[in-house]
Amino acid sequence: MAAATSAVEERSPEWWSRRAWSLLSAVRARAPLVQCITNLVSMDIAANALLAAGASPAMVHSIREIPDFTPRCDSVYVNVGTLAEDWLPSMRAAASAGRPWVLDPVAAAASGFRMEACLSLLELRPAVVRGNGSEILALADSSAAASSKFKGADSSHDSADALEAAKALALTTGAIVAVSGAVDFITDGKQVVGASNGVPMMQKITATGCAVTALIAAFVAVEPSDALVAAACALAIFGLAGEIGMESAKGPASLRMHLIDALYGLDEQTVTSRVNISMRP
Repeated sequence: MAAATSAVEERSPEWWSRRAWSLLSAVRARAPLVQCITNLVSMDIAANALLAAGASPAMVHSIREIPDFTPRCDSVYVNVGTLAEDWLPSMRAAASAGRPWVLDPVAAAASGFRMEACLSLLELRPAVVRGNGSEILALADSSAAASSKFKGADSSHDSADALEAAKALALTTGAIVAVSGAVDFITDGKQVVGASNGVPMMQKITATGCAVTALIAAFVAVEPSDALVAAACALAIFGLAGEIGMESAKGPASLRMHLIDALYGLDEQTVTSRVNISMRP
């Protein structure tokens, strides 16, 4: 383990940008099948982001389909944004099907039921947990006090505010924890990686966070042995698509369209010259 940690610590920004291109190319070549049990608001943008990146989305929610369908998938994406009692068994069954899976704990502190659902899903060992600062703080605290800071699906905390909580959550669960913000922080509890691509207006488009978590699931599908690298590269790639989309956008609605177009059109030169990932202390 020490040797692996040393190798990661030596990775340069140039290594990360090349790795990001390599993983995006692998997604395009392999078209991994990603089962998405995601919220009603995000289904459209998540599916379109996956398609634009080269993956194959499957919005399969019924628990009766999971025994036949989920084992054939390359990864699973679970998002609790519009959580309902009859969805939770499907989420748990899909997460238990033996495929690498990713959790988006949307508004984890909004209610006791939602927090209990997220904590029960964490017990099923996701490869990656991706949330905003408030969501990660609430999960790490897993206390009623966190709910007093709740602000819908938005975050009242910057990603840096939640970094120590993310480290603790990663060590407790064994998952890679990614905190989205002006800088996205990704950690295994010891190492920290920062991904700095993106534009502020992406926060004005509903479900962009959900869409990038779906993209993380696609990257995990092609790099299941190193979920930290997969998550960091997916976050940077999505943020870069936002930067390029913003060059043509006039507002949130057109940014949504141009972001998806940019994700589809990313090339090697653009990715390797503009992806901004680095190791953090």
